[in-house]
Amino acid sequence: MAFWSLLIQNILHYKNHLLKTGGTILGTLILAYVGIKIGDAVINRIFKPRGQKPYFDERRVLTLKTLTKSVLRYATYFVVGFTIIGQLAQLTNTDPKGFLAGAGILGVALGFGAQSLVKDVITGFFILLENQYGVGEYITTGSFSGFVEELGLRVTKIRDWGGEYHIIPNGQITAVTNFSRGSMRAVVEVGIAPEEDIDKTLRVMNRVVETVGRELAEVIVEGPEVLGVTAFGSGEVVIRTIAKTKPMEQWRIERELRKQFKEAFNREGIRIA
Repeated sequence: MAFWSLLIQNILHYKNHLLKTGGTILGTLILAYVGIKIGDAVINRIFKPRGQKPYFDERRVLTLKTLTKSVLRYATYFVVGFTIIGQLAQLTNTDPKGFLAGAGILGVALGFGAQSLVKDVITGFFILLENQYGVGEYITTGSFSGFVEELGLRVTKIRDWGGEYHIIPNGQITAVTNFSRGSMRAVVEVGIAPEEDIDKTLRVMNRVVETVGRELAEVIVEGPEVLGVTAFGSGEVVIRTIAKTKPMEQWRIERELRKQFKEAFNREGIRIA
């Protein structure tokens, strides 16, 4: 009985301190949550598109918006962490410097395990500084390809054509292919039977590229152009067609060329190998 009596007395003695400290910590967490929500709303308003903007600028704005939100969160977590440390120090009548010293020792202990985190942040900083890619652009890095949905200091998040969502630590990004900068090249190679008339085939293909060039002129920068025979063997003769397009339109041009080549070959009786 004496034990339980002493325990109850200690709880009652520290009740006010516990309630005050718990209330302060809870209030800090609530304010942090509300602050982040308000900050996100303000950031969305600041970076809200106004009128028509060039393709590149639009993606740059999305990238800066995502980065600003990331910085807001890290700064908020930092302030909340120090506030909680201060409250715990007051509750235990301990000098806050002692908590910070303990945190420093813990930080050293965890430092070896945090090297990858530091690498991620540093790499993310240079990705942003050098503007290697931005939100909304289509990239390939390592075995992943997709549209960048979020670019932060620590991770890059991309979604591929199948809808799969990939979260890649920036430290693992060592090489990037960006398909959304400058003119892209559409390349279509068609194989015909060796006995087919090559000159006739070239005339048919040239009529097709003229048609495609007119129909899709808004996305074509240069061409399309039938280069001619690029390879041949016992089973086929390969003819290549190329075109320069606006970013992300190269696949559309390739699909249309293949479709119209096939239709034209069927009409003219040209056999595909």
